[in-house]
Amino acid sequence: MHKFILMLFFAVTILSCGTDTDAGEFVVGSDYLALNNKVVLIDTVTVDMSTINFDSLVTSNQQRILIGNYDDPIFGKIKSNSYFQVTPNTYSLNTGGSDTETVNYVFDSIVMTLKYDNYYYGDTTKVQTFDIHRLTQKVKPNVDDKSFYNNSSLTYNDESIGSISYKPRPIEKDSITIKMSDTFGSSLFQKMKKREVTDFDSFTEYLKGLVVVPSTSNSSSVIGFNAATSVIRLYYSKSPKDIDEEPYEVEFTISDVTKQFNSISSDKTGTLLQNLPASNSKLSSSLTNRQGFIQSGTGVACRIDFPNIKQLKYIAEKGAIVDAQLLLKPVNNSYSEQYPLADSLKIYVADNLNRMSGSLVNSAGASVYGILNKKTDEFNENVGYTIPIGWFLQKEMWKQSDSRSSLIITLPVISKAVNRIVLGDQKHPNNKIQLKIYYISY
Repeated sequence: MHKFILMLFFAVTILSCGTDTDAGEFVVGSDYLALNNKVVLIDTVTVDMSTINFDSLVTSNQQRILIGNYDDPIFGKIKSNSYFQVTPNTYSLNTGGSDTETVNYVFDSIVMTLKYDNYYYGDTTKVQTFDIHRLTQKVKPNVDDKSFYNNSSLTYNDESIGSISYKPRPIEKDSITIKMSDTFGSSLFQKMKKREVTDFDSFTEYLKGLVVVPSTSNSSSVIGFNAATSVIRLYYSKSPKDIDEEPYEVEFTISDVTKQFNSISSDKTGTLLQNLPASNSKLSSSLTNRQGFIQSGTGVACRIDFPNIKQLKYIAEKGAIVDAQLLLKPVNNSYSEQYPLADSLKIYVADNLNRMSGSLVNSAGASVYGILNKKTDEFNENVGYTIPIGWFLQKEMWKQSDSRSSLIITLPVISKAVNRIVLGDQKHPNNKIQLKIYYISY
């Protein structure tokens, strides 16, 4: 008993943290036997929080056309343009069995239909405006690269060839239809009618691609559309036109999803994140009102460090961390119906330069996530994400080298969304991060 008291006293004085709890019989996971021993609950180990910014995120081949912009009260001005290459389902007009029949065809109209994929973020009660532009360069990645990124962009013509102003209804409706320029549609129709575009190469030389750009004046949300089912339809008919005859059509689709990407930008001027450093550094929560930040699309992530974790190995000659729970608290008033909390968080392990080595896993090798407790109370004290990190801390405690690993917290979907979260650090006045470590000596 005296030995146990001495060890406990040593732990408290070295770490300035410790609450001895008679846990009785403590079960260490499903792979361990119950141990009849005392367990020390340590709940004041230092936890450092900071914010980092990834250099870039792959946004091509994500199956989502993401368009919109809004002024975020915390993260600044968020904007997403969507670039893509389209190809026709046919390079020839309907001949009806006779090549001479094509001379009688005339252009009717051209429209783009964007199918909702049920993703939206921001205020969808306000009018959203989109414009379509022709690209002046082909949808082609840089040399020795196969992907496009959130900071990629392509040049495009200033003239709009299609525009729509509407109130988004991503849950109530299935699509929006944008009437495109008759001048653009007629020119494209004539190219096909005259057989000046007959294959992929000649077609993409003429129409290199398109970009949909949100208006910077009245948009207040970011909307997701399904890249696989969104189409452009060019309608044409015979002349003179038979009233009862259905028009013919050519359908243009995004047949190669690697040639569709979203350029997601953030202007952080005037925000707490305006001085966010390069991707291999970090911005301490002590400089951001005791808060850490996460945002998909723009590459903002929260970093967690445990600078004193190796001290725990001096508590006893033989001991182990049998369990540890990290509780992350979203900051009050940083989330709402417009900016909802995600159901879970994705956790990665990284070095001091934010280079990630893989996902956080448990002792069985399964990925570990932060799970949201949705049970609210009057002051939202129970709202938070719980992350089991016992296996991670045990390995950090006994690591032989002087290096330390960090945890990088992101949202599960980071490349095709703009959701965000604000978390309180260990000194936040209302929403403190909490770490509870259960340590047993034997």
